[in-house]
Amino acid sequence: MSSSSQPAETHKKQKNGDGALLRVLNWIEWVGNKLPDPFWLFFILAGVVLVLSWVLGTMGLSAVNPATDETIQVTSLLSPEGLRQIVSEAVINFVEFPPLGLVVVILLGVAVAEESGMLSAALRGSVSRVGPKWLTFVLALTGITGSIAADAMYVVLIPLGALAFKAAGRSPVVGLIVAFCSVAAGFNASLLPTASDALLAGITTAAAGLIDPNVIVTPISNYFFNIVSSLVLAAIITVVTETVIAKRGQAVEEDTDTKEQDMGSFSDMKLKPREKRGLRNAGIAFAVMMAIYLALLLTPGSPLRAEDGTILMSPLLLNVGIVIAIMFAVMGWVYGRAAGTMTRARQIPEAMSKGIVSVAPVLVLFFAAAQFTAYFEWSGIGPVLAVYGADFIGGLGLHPVIMFAGVVAIVAVMNLLITSGSAQWTLLAPVMVPMLMLLDVSPETTQALFRIGDSPTNVLSPVSPYFALVLGYLRRYQKDAGVGTLISLVLPLSIAMLIGWFLLFVGWYLLGLPLGPQDL
Repeated sequence: MSSSSQPAETHKKQKNGDGALLRVLNWIEWVGNKLPDPFWLFFILAGVVLVLSWVLGTMGLSAVNPATDETIQVTSLLSPEGLRQIVSEAVINFVEFPPLGLVVVILLGVAVAEESGMLSAALRGSVSRVGPKWLTFVLALTGITGSIAADAMYVVLIPLGALAFKAAGRSPVVGLIVAFCSVAAGFNASLLPTASDALLAGITTAAAGLIDPNVIVTPISNYFFNIVSSLVLAAIITVVTETVIAKRGQAVEEDTDTKEQDMGSFSDMKLKPREKRGLRNAGIAFAVMMAIYLALLLTPGSPLRAEDGTILMSPLLLNVGIVIAIMFAVMGWVYGRAAGTMTRARQIPEAMSKGIVSVAPVLVLFFAAAQFTAYFEWSGIGPVLAVYGADFIGGLGLHPVIMFAGVVAIVAVMNLLITSGSAQWTLLAPVMVPMLMLLDVSPETTQALFRIGDSPTNVLSPVSPYFALVLGYLRRYQKDAGVGTLISLVLPLSIAMLIGWFLLFVGWYLLGLPLGPQDL
């Protein structure tokens, strides 16, 4: 980058212009830091539910469920029966928490693929094999789909993105921002099913059960929409980057002592022959497994179809989590054998153990979330509020698109303070899903709306630990870069992705396109 004074002056002006934005962000950070850890937040909210159940139960608050014509009444949990239930079913609440089993099972398979090095090699290979013309799009699509590797993507892809752009003769800052926004703002979209899909589906199923216990939302309930969303979001990132961010990135002058740093390590992105062999064999294994899966799913008379012979209720779809886990585990093992990174069978359970350790904080959070969810269900507050909320919204006569925009806006604002998607959805789903079900909006549709609102604002929240991580990466290239510098780079992408993704959903909804296999 040029060391002339012009970029530095531009950078200084833009930093000075960040004052108002910085004040807003500082306020958001202050408010967010006042919130307790999500673990304690769920227990606090559980206590609020207990008190509300007593107050509303004493008042005799009730409503009629339009779906079943049954009267739903708020039940006090501070009664002797309620207190006995709270104590006796605490363990059951945790063990039967819908997302728990799905997330653990899928992570067992993903852990094998990650520990063998397959995921890292696939990410590096997808970025390093493209030319400068397609670099932005491929890096964006890789980051979006890379949510398979969950939080590991932040550590792996963001520095690689900066390195790839630098090697292509472009600003490493722009590559860093593209990688960050694709991983964080595009987290809820992916070309492949992920553990996050299973997590959201479990929470949505539990929430839908407040109105209709027979509703089952699978991890692939939004799969068709997710595939198209991945491509559209990657295109949005590419257009905004090339028209806006590339110019803004030039204003962030790279420090002189970093200009030659890391250039030699670009070769580390190139795949070694054994890694290429491993990916080739893993790809063959995937193709074979997909062929077997589709044969068992589509062949008439298959024992893995539903009892009535249909496809939608097949255990292969209803329990797709175990299918995903097996596929990742087999591909990871095949890759490891070919690449020499996983040659002994005992390394498979060792990798799975490491995967469980990495998800331990989530399991701790699940215990608190499970108690809150159970209390909310037992009290009957959710369905009653949903009925009254549906009546209120229905009485306003709002067009569905306006109502959907309101849902997305609520989620986007909450995401600035509650950065955990699972925590936020656990809070919102028990009210939003039943309420919209009573307005003839499917749980899968409400879940898709949550995806849209939850992801794009991830890059704007100073409360997120990954915001600080990326700021640290940014300071490798510009030592005096601050919060305003980072926000000025990611804000255009965040806004464009939020609006563009919602417009895609509106078009999808108005055309009546299926969100996933269940709509066929």
